[in-house]
Amino acid sequence: MFKTFFNWSTGKDSAIALYYLQNNNELSVDHLLTTMNSYHNRVSMHGLRRELLIKQIESIGLPYSTVELPEQPSMNQHNKLMRKEVNELKKQGFTDCGFGDIFLEDLRHYREQQLKDIKCHFPLWQKNTKALYLEFLNLGFKAIVICVNGELLNPSFVGRELDYKFLQELPNNVDPCGENGEFHTFCYDGPIFSHPIEFELGEKVLRQYNKPNGEINDKIDYWFLDLKDKTAHNNGHKC
Repeated sequence: MFKTFFNWSTGKDSAIALYYLQNNNELSVDHLLTTMNSYHNRVSMHGLRRELLIKQIESIGLPYSTVELPEQPSMNQHNKLMRKEVNELKKQGFTDCGFGDIFLEDLRHYREQQLKDIKCHFPLWQKNTKALYLEFLNLGFKAIVICVNGELLNPSFVGRELDYKFLQELPNNVDPCGENGEFHTFCYDGPIFSHPIEFELGEKVLRQYNKPNGEINDKIDYWFLDLKDKTAHNNGHKC
């Protein structure tokens, strides 16, 4: 079996992709890799607190490492730090890696170019996203929306559970899996976990980001939900 690490981003696509790879008899998934914003101490993709990432990984039961990025990394910094971590994994005998991408050709090409000496696996590639969403639910996974693009979804979608009603109420221009960045999720239960991850809902936060190739003052609104580790809160620790 080929020693494989998986690029874990904490959401629904990562969860079901990892599930697929763990059921691939040719691969042995022995490590999770997550990109962090070390300045904010959160997952770089959607701002999940580090302590909830660790709770997830403990429930999955795999070793892990993180790529620690500065507050506003350049693409060159990102690539350099990622390459450093991948080289460490190669020294440990890893030959393959996995991703949860579904149909973004340019992103897949970028990943394969950056990992030329590692074989990349995309178990969700070209799958129908509505069917994949339904399979996610039918397998017993559970996830909550923690980030939405405010141009496409209103703030009421933040904090909602992924269920059949959520799918029915998505606008026609939003992919069922949010593959174009319309929304991001935190997966907290399902067949890859030994136990559910306990969390509490925090505040909703609006942040604005510059549009790619837009004018100087051309901004996009993103709404985030700050989740907190319920177990730490109950023990009197600050989140």
